[in-house]
Amino acid sequence: MKKSPFLIVLLFLWHYTIKAQSYIGYTHDNYSGIHGVTFNPANIVDSPFKADINIASASAFGGSDYLGINVSDIINSDGGFDFDLDAEKFPKNNNNFFFNADILGPSFMFNLNKKSSIAITTRVRAFLNIKNINGELYESLADGFDQTNDFEFNMENFNGTIHAWGEIGLTYGRILIKNDKHLLKSGVTLKYFQGAGAGFFNAPTMSGQYNAAANTLTTSGNLSYGLSQEDFDENDIDYKNLTSGFGVDIGFAYQWNEKTQDVVNDSIRINYTKYKLKIGASITDIGSINYKEVEITQYDLNNTVDATIFDEGDIEQILKDNYDGVTTQASAKIKLPAALHLFLDYKIRNKFFASLSSSFSLVANNAETSNSIINTVTIAPRLETKWFSIYSPVSFRQYGDLSWGAGLRFGPLMVGSGSVLTNLLSDTSKTTDVFVGLKVPIYRKFQKKN
Repeated sequence: MKKSPFLIVLLFLWHYTIKAQSYIGYTHDNYSGIHGVTFNPANIVDSPFKADINIASASAFGGSDYLGINVSDIINSDGGFDFDLDAEKFPKNNNNFFFNADILGPSFMFNLNKKSSIAITTRVRAFLNIKNINGELYESLADGFDQTNDFEFNMENFNGTIHAWGEIGLTYGRILIKNDKHLLKSGVTLKYFQGAGAGFFNAPTMSGQYNAAANTLTTSGNLSYGLSQEDFDENDIDYKNLTSGFGVDIGFAYQWNEKTQDVVNDSIRINYTKYKLKIGASITDIGSINYKEVEITQYDLNNTVDATIFDEGDIEQILKDNYDGVTTQASAKIKLPAALHLFLDYKIRNKFFASLSSSFSLVANNAETSNSIINTVTIAPRLETKWFSIYSPVSFRQYGDLSWGAGLRFGPLMVGSGSVLTNLLSDTSKTTDVFVGLKVPIYRKFQKKN
């Protein structure tokens, strides 16, 4: 039985066997509460909540510009879908694979007074980035070089990182300026990280030729990879041997107010502001985790080998047996997926809103030992009420993918996907994401001032 292409690409790098953006559309909701804080810390203050308590939430985002699939075909295949045969492929000299998972654990936010709020969040996160791999080489590795055509490849900045960590965040938000028409607020989240482990690789330049008649692969260049610990395994991540680190999120938001509603809440006067236009900016995941005594192996790839050796599957052993390598111990600083987020939300009429948001990676494409998001611009119309919201985001994603999704918030439950509709309708969907969560919202008890 053929192996999944996602498995093969990681097998080529090391012995892993793995069989972007979180909560897309939901974080723009004024009733997103603690989830909106992860997008922009300024969202914590001047919210419609007295407190918001997250019980458990999870979001996953992944894809590739190499592979296009029809999710309906997978659903209807009864387990018989073959990625190698049934998926459409888009090989080029610099294909990319990406995945992230974000689990928001027990977390809460509450108001300190009429101008400031605080939150504590707990999260477990995992990121995978593989950048600039030659698609034809990848396909040959997936097929075990079962082909009859010669090909050549020349890759630059071939690199990738897989990283898992937990974090505890303390957020403080405050209103800086407020009058009848304008409101400016800011927020900051200080984070304490616990790194569970990482694996990474890098090849600044790597070239080669496959000779189909002789079934040989000739390569040149250097490939290095490192493991934060010798037994690091992404399928069974051990959160016992942790490495600490620190980071920060910062954010601002400006509102052009429609009107101000004075209310009394537990004998404390709080002005909850209903806006006509809201503009925000934030930078998230500034920071890194430094792993000490990391084993880094540098391989000289200048060699010609029999391509049948790649049928064995144990790529780490293949590298050791066929290429000269030198292993050293050194510290490795894994950079977090720092990103810039811009946001605009406009109240169309009554309970109808439309938002325009963008997320851009602040990590260079050739940066070693780092994770990154994919650049995304999202338009999301929504109907928003106190206990119910429905929204349908349309995203323009890096690598040329257009995604259309839908989401629902119903009291304590929220569920959605930024790509579910295109996944069901498109024959060549390149990205997919989904999120679900359960929380306890405690709304303010509004009473108009006499």
